[in-house]
Amino acid sequence: MNMTLSKRGDYVVRSALALARAYPSGEPRKIREVVAEMGVPQTFASQILADLVRAGLATSKAGKGGGYRLARPPEQIPLVEVVEAGEGPLRAERCALGEGPCRWDRVCPLHETWRAATDALRQVLGATTLADMAARDIEIEQGRAVAPPDSHRHGGTSLSVDDFVHIEASCTTVADRLRRGELAGDAITAAYLQADQLRGELLPHSLPWCPVEVTASCFPAPGSAPHSHPARTAGDAPPTAPGSSCITLDLAFEATGPAGPAGSDSHGELALHITALDPQRTELLATGHLRLPSLYARGADPEASSDPEMPSRLAQVLLRTLLRRLATTLEGPLLLQAAGGSAPTATRPASAPSSTPAGRRGRSTSARRAVAR
Repeated sequence: MNMTLSKRGDYVVRSALALARAYPSGEPRKIREVVAEMGVPQTFASQILADLVRAGLATSKAGKGGGYRLARPPEQIPLVEVVEAGEGPLRAERCALGEGPCRWDRVCPLHETWRAATDALRQVLGATTLADMAARDIEIEQGRAVAPPDSHRHGGTSLSVDDFVHIEASCTTVADRLRRGELAGDAITAAYLQADQLRGELLPHSLPWCPVEVTASCFPAPGSAPHSHPARTAGDAPPTAPGSSCITLDLAFEATGPAGPAGSDSHGELALHITALDPQRTELLATGHLRLPSLYARGADPEASSDPEMPSRLAQVLLRTLLRRLATTLEGPLLLQAAGGSAPTATRPASAPSSTPAGRRGRSTSARRAVAR
């Protein structure tokens, strides 16, 4: 018996989880944010969220400040309601054993047991709330959850990463432009290309990552406001301006690549801490987790799996390239304007190497180790 959700039910539960996590902030979630945060396909996202609205679990509001929000606090929404919003009523619509012999015209020997099993499932789902699931998801995100012994997931694990760059632009300019999802998406695509080139050099017979299709969203962290600079994990503390504050954005993305024995979907969840070093110079510190393409699943790619340190090295290269690309893109128009030119109408092709002077770039201890290996 298959005890998993259908694709639609899967996406409905994911979307409800995204709304549950955003609920304390009071801010609605945009479709693009749910897509990037939970990996819901862009083409189906509006239909999936509409399922939650029709079930009375969410509300929607059009316009610039609109989006989707839970209709009730997540503590008051049992998981059974969410599952039924995507799967329909969790009850048997037909006999579990089919037609069978003529003596089964009205009832079969499995009927009572099957009904009891269905009732038990509804009871367990009814005793679990969206708030319970959101709390568990946060534990997983923070690395505090223990994987169950019967875990069904054998793909690439999420890797902790951190690094930073210095950008010749004001803090507000950097934050405002980063909120544009397309800017981050282009930089992530370029980062995957460069990391894949390194993979090809180090592991010439391993499975390729690229080309990738990236869906990205960058938005203010729920409940966030300008605050003091976080404890740094990448190198030494920067010479921040006295009294400078930090703006934090959440960057979430999904990258879908060529199909393979284990697929090659990967994702990232990063906190971007933007701190003013002086009025025209900003530090961008990224911390979070990356899950590389699942080519490192057991047996999927023996060559890639033979080096246990390779995933960490490639994850750091991916983040490093992403930050350099963002810095180059953010600085480009400003440098041209300072020289009396005009801003470019398009970003640099993903395959073009960065020409930004390396002297302005920070590098974490872990990044230096990755490159030195």
